[in-house]
Amino acid sequence: MLYNVLLIIQIMVALGIIGLVLIQHGKGADAGAAFGGGASGTVFGSRGSGNFLTKLTAVLATVFFANSLMLAWLVAHPDGVVGESIIPTAITEPAPAGSSEVDLPKGSGDVAPAIENEAPSDIPK
Repeated sequence: MLYNVLLIIQIMVALGIIGLVLIQHGKGADAGAAFGGGASGTVFGSRGSGNFLTKLTAVLATVFFANSLMLAWLVAHPDGVVGESIIPTAITEPAPAGSSEVDLPKGSGDVAPAIENEAPSDIPK
């Protein structure tokens, strides 16, 4: 349930960022206002909407990144358990009752087996 809510928020914030970036003026748009572009009669005042839209974009970007981290954590920990290791622990079976030694396969010892049919090598021995 929480995942779905965060995913909806992520989509809404992403669309908001896209809209804000498309609304903002570029660097070259200020030259037109200097020659009587009529910017003084706008809703945001003579300085334009750049400052307000820039701050709002920064806030939405912060929400977007924080929401991305929360979504990633939820995907990595679906049960909410944090203390588990990423390496599965080996399950060891107890030794049979009455045996004190481990039976090794025949021919195994503390000497490595000889390599038969060794391929020729250019490295001197």
